[in-house]
Amino acid sequence: MHKKMIYVPLDERPCNYEFPALMALGTDVTLVRPGLELLGRKKQPGDVDGLWSWLLKEAADADGAILSLDMLLYGGIIPSRLHMDSVERGLELLQGLGRLKQINPRLTLYVSQLIMRCPRYSSSDEEPDYYEDWGREIFRKGYLGHRQELGLAAEEELAELAEIELRLPEEYLNDYLTRRAVNGELNRRALDYVADGTIDFMIIPQDDSAPYGWTALDQQRVRGRIEELGVELQAYMYPGADEAGCTLLARMLNRLHGRIPAVYPRFSGTRGPLIIPSYEDRLFYESLKYHILAAGGMLVESAREADIVLLVNTPGDTMKEAVTQAAPDVGYQVMRNIIELVEYGDYARRMLGKPVAVADIAYANGADLQLVKLLRSKGLLFQLAGYAGWNTSSNTLGTVLAQGMIFSIFGDTQAHRDFLALRYTEDAGYCSYVRRKVTDQELPTLGMNYFAVDGPRGKVAAIVREELRRFAADHMNDDQGKVIIEDCWMPWSRMFEVGLRTRFEGVELV
Repeated sequence: MHKKMIYVPLDERPCNYEFPALMALGTDVTLVRPGLELLGRKKQPGDVDGLWSWLLKEAADADGAILSLDMLLYGGIIPSRLHMDSVERGLELLQGLGRLKQINPRLTLYVSQLIMRCPRYSSSDEEPDYYEDWGREIFRKGYLGHRQELGLAAEEELAELAEIELRLPEEYLNDYLTRRAVNGELNRRALDYVADGTIDFMIIPQDDSAPYGWTALDQQRVRGRIEELGVELQAYMYPGADEAGCTLLARMLNRLHGRIPAVYPRFSGTRGPLIIPSYEDRLFYESLKYHILAAGGMLVESAREADIVLLVNTPGDTMKEAVTQAAPDVGYQVMRNIIELVEYGDYARRMLGKPVAVADIAYANGADLQLVKLLRSKGLLFQLAGYAGWNTSSNTLGTVLAQGMIFSIFGDTQAHRDFLALRYTEDAGYCSYVRRKVTDQELPTLGMNYFAVDGPRGKVAAIVREELRRFAADHMNDDQGKVIIEDCWMPWSRMFEVGLRTRFEGVELV
């Protein structure tokens, strides 16, 4: 019998709106989502009141709900950085969580809520307008002030802080810190609903985190509140953001099926567990433990006791951006061994009979094209239990762990193969190859740039689709089948993300 799950995403981009829905296909869960018209677009907030009305109506006969509080409080991830709302307005909205449980006491409620990020660069693409000119200074003010407070700041850092304080317009800093204070208070107050049992499980992802600064200070306050309420086992805080919907879907399915999947990680390099990934604040291995736990699994020490073998493709030392991977680099070429990683994956699948998934985190913001080539050469591309290699290492981890855990329950479905096709097309094809090629070679002649293309379905989307079709033919299609790209669009009319609908057309499923 199918279970009904309500899903309110972080925003309307495919990674948040589509990925969990695609993973739910072929399972025994029906995922019910609000219409896109309720979710807003980028800086335009979603219809918060309309979303709560929809949610309260759908809750009556639902078995579970996976909710983004950033959408339900502010109207999405970007509006959470732009709103002018008060703490009182947020607290009033949070009371809707209690009403959900009153309407349906058997509802299992999983939520996520971000700690607001503080980018270290100047850009207003996803931040307030003044961040275009003062973003770096706002970040450095928080970063250096935190180090000063801890007695760690060097003389040159103190001099830089004093210089920034002279130049940084007070009204911009006040606007930024006032919003942070509202968001931080609502982060802490949401935990009261964990403490009283209204929320069954909560993730507090850290978006683009750093060890010092405004975000790190907010994390300390939230962590203190978690300890004060004694909810450490029900509320996890770790690096991530856009993968949280997938993580909570996996946790929900594992709970429904009474499973705690055992995951054995196998690394491409000895130093892999000890790298600190780009955009994150801690050793990779510590984040890995959290992602496995949050999805409802357990990390184990050997392949033989595992339900899933997770091949983890890490940098040899320092993580670089995916678009730089064509340049020779000793850290990638000498300090790790992806040949052994692929051969081990084939061994674990064929000889040990284990589902094998690949977390491709060697580079930030895209797949390792050499690894994808080796997986294809070994005939593994569409034999895997999961694959991801996009954006941050935590985005990748949450996605591939969810897919692998769902595979371990429901097996090799058409929906599973279609999602693999999407991952290779997007993570390898778009993020690591086509995005840079189109940006450098096509946009200048069209009079466009990385942050502004001709709408979701203009000339750029058509060019991207054709380039991805070629990439699939050259790098993904094999004697097992081929990838069909059914649709392509640019969700926020920029080059950073792409929207795709793909299908794997291949040999019959047994």
